[in-house]
Amino acid sequence: MAEMTADLRTLVECESPSADTAAVAASADVVAALGARLTGVAPERIVVDGRTHLRWRFGPPGPRTPGVLLLGHHDTVWPVGSLLAHPWRVTDGRAYGPGCFDMKAGLVQLVHALAGMTTLDGITVLVTGDEELGALTSRPLLHEEAARASAAFVLEASADGGALKTARKGVAWYEVHVTGRAAHAGLEPWTGVNAAVELAHQVLAIGALDRGPDGATVTPTVATAGTTANTVPATASVHVDSRVPTADEARRVDEGLHALRPVLDGARVEVVRGPRHPPFEPSSSASLYALARDVAAALGLEPLGEAHVGGASDGNIVAGDGTPTLDGLGAVGAGAHAPGEYVVVDEMPRRAALLAGLVDAVRSSAWTNRAGADRAGRP
Repeated sequence: MAEMTADLRTLVECESPSADTAAVAASADVVAALGARLTGVAPERIVVDGRTHLRWRFGPPGPRTPGVLLLGHHDTVWPVGSLLAHPWRVTDGRAYGPGCFDMKAGLVQLVHALAGMTTLDGITVLVTGDEELGALTSRPLLHEEAARASAAFVLEASADGGALKTARKGVAWYEVHVTGRAAHAGLEPWTGVNAAVELAHQVLAIGALDRGPDGATVTPTVATAGTTANTVPATASVHVDSRVPTADEARRVDEGLHALRPVLDGARVEVVRGPRHPPFEPSSSASLYALARDVAAALGLEPLGEAHVGGASDGNIVAGDGTPTLDGLGAVGAGAHAPGEYVVVDEMPRRAALLAGLVDAVRSSAWTNRAGADRAGRP
């Protein structure tokens, strides 16, 4: 545990905000050195549009060693300088620092789990550098590795109380653009077409697509309109954040947004879809979660819980490709993306042991048939 805590400090004190490609590259050096020290193998460095990803392939999968994909990311949401306000510290069994929970402790647990295994054959580790941005450059790598794997384990932080994440909502971002016609707001506003008013109608229609916490959430977020205070706005726009539990709900929301029509005469409405993650549905994780509970019991660990969450991860992408996937195997703690983010230090060795046990179980002959059954009939 002391070594894992020291390694976590090293990662946390190398700040790595997603938007700072130089900081992410420096962080990749630190993660690569940690992995090489504990496994004896240096990773492949993959730089795409300035963003640095790391990949280890420890030997080919085969009939007796089904491919296992271990996923993590080393970028964070914290800007350089955050350590000044939120310095690394360990107090009352909790480690604090920017990015410790999401998800640098997961990376530490991952490499320590590998270090304790008798063979690494069939294992691929992919550590991306842009997960917090929606996998803008790492997505092709995720698709590539999902196709090679019989199962994927995601070292994202756990849910409350250490629960594994057995489902995640899919995410889709949209922009709705409105075009009207400018006019002087004092002299002849009636000759214009007010894009702000049209946008207000559209925001209400967008909000009507929402189905609450258990269904699809459709949330208008950043809205803008106009150029000067005395001019009828000629343009307006709103960003839309959609979280969907199933593929059917994703289609419903997409069709609903693209069906938006202007209310005011002379106004035009355009819908642009941005990056998205497919839903990670419970069927993708069911057999792996059952396996994890068996492994935890065999190791003498506390019974594992499960949770369905709204935030997406790289696990959504590989699960969407049909690879059986289990998420939330990383740190136990709380406070992701917020001041006071922390990791329960005592849990780090236990979670590493759980991961190692899961990988060994997947590579057993008993798993091969179960994995095939999970993939049967899936796109």
